[in-house]
Amino acid sequence: MRQASAVAPSTAPPSPDSPTDAATPRAPLAAKASDTTAENPWPVRLLSAKISDYIDRMAPLWVEGQIVQLNRRPGAGMAFLTLRDTDSDMSLPVSVYAKVLDAVGAPLEEGAHVVVHAKPTFWAKRGSFQLQADQLKPVGIGELLARIEHLKRLLAAEGLFDVSRKRPLPFLPRVVGLICGRESKAEHDVVVNARARWPQVRFEIREVAVQGVAAVPQVSAAIAELDAHPDVEVIVVARGGGAVEDLLPFSNEALVRAAAACRTPLVSAIGHETDSPLLDLVADYRASTPTDAARRIVPDVSEERARITQALVRIRGAITGRVTHEQAGLDSLRSRPVLAAPQTMIDSRDREVTALLDDARSRLDRLLLNAASTVDRLGAQVRALSPAATLERGYAVVQGPGGDVVRSPDDVTTGDALRIRLASGEIAATAR
Repeated sequence: MRQASAVAPSTAPPSPDSPTDAATPRAPLAAKASDTTAENPWPVRLLSAKISDYIDRMAPLWVEGQIVQLNRRPGAGMAFLTLRDTDSDMSLPVSVYAKVLDAVGAPLEEGAHVVVHAKPTFWAKRGSFQLQADQLKPVGIGELLARIEHLKRLLAAEGLFDVSRKRPLPFLPRVVGLICGRESKAEHDVVVNARARWPQVRFEIREVAVQGVAAVPQVSAAIAELDAHPDVEVIVVARGGGAVEDLLPFSNEALVRAAAACRTPLVSAIGHETDSPLLDLVADYRASTPTDAARRIVPDVSEERARITQALVRIRGAITGRVTHEQAGLDSLRSRPVLAAPQTMIDSRDREVTALLDDARSRLDRLLLNAASTVDRLGAQVRALSPAATLERGYAVVQGPGGDVVRSPDDVTTGDALRIRLASGEIAATAR
């Protein structure tokens, strides 16, 4: 609110804005709100008058919201309603003539989405603010769907629907957070079907409004609360089917952004298969129905036991097959001659060594015999050619005094001592 304008100077005639007491003169009122003090305050009537004057200068405008209260006063020709913001917990009172409501055509009910042309007014006597409406127009389904489509494109451009943002759901969550209507069929479908599949599953249930003006703030608050819960591992937002208008809160920007900010994996189970609010696009998993959500968040205990049994059978079969295969390989190796009779290899080598030794001995014997014959022959030749053999035939060797062999009579002189070697001894002689 802007600051109030200055009041008339103290020289002006007395007025409601500048009261004076003839008996006890008072100081003039402050010209500005910031100039007031405990000793010189503004009276209520002055402040109310200034607020009313300021608001009266505001031009009429169009404002959009949702009707949360509508009261008609028979005979007064007036109706009063509360117009609430669709995204925030804020509202404004609106007064409207009954003829303006009747001009709308279709009867307006609480929860209707409307745009209102109104003039801001301030009732100074009661100190209350309200809008005085002179036109009301309901927002049609087509227009709401067009707005949702526009919001969808904006959020998609921001990347809120990207697959890379999707987080995998836990295989077996200890605690499931469930957001649903009070005593709703959706709650029954999720809880009963989930416990039928896995009886030990636990739930943290938050019952909230799932349609109307309270749906967006309550569902958003429940998402934030369960996201902060240390035991909750997955959150399910569930609601049964309904008219398009009933599902509008789940395409609300504030709710969609609250779901996008959730760090816990989120499952959207809103409406039926054909319903597709924006919450489905930002959630980590979109379930076609609450029953489908129950099947997705927990495994079926009977199916898991069957899978374990099948896995055990396959493991046993694999181990048995491997052992059988390895045993067959061992049997094949053991059936080979080298393993069936390991000494066979040694025996064959022993025979080869024995044959080689025999051959070597035969060759050596032949070599020795040939060598002995050669030696005998050479010995005979040596003996035949040796001087001793010659001496045995009657020859003699005459040596002179110096031991030299006498080959000619000229080799000695008369009187030289001679040595005559015979086959059986020696004879000493003297040359003549």
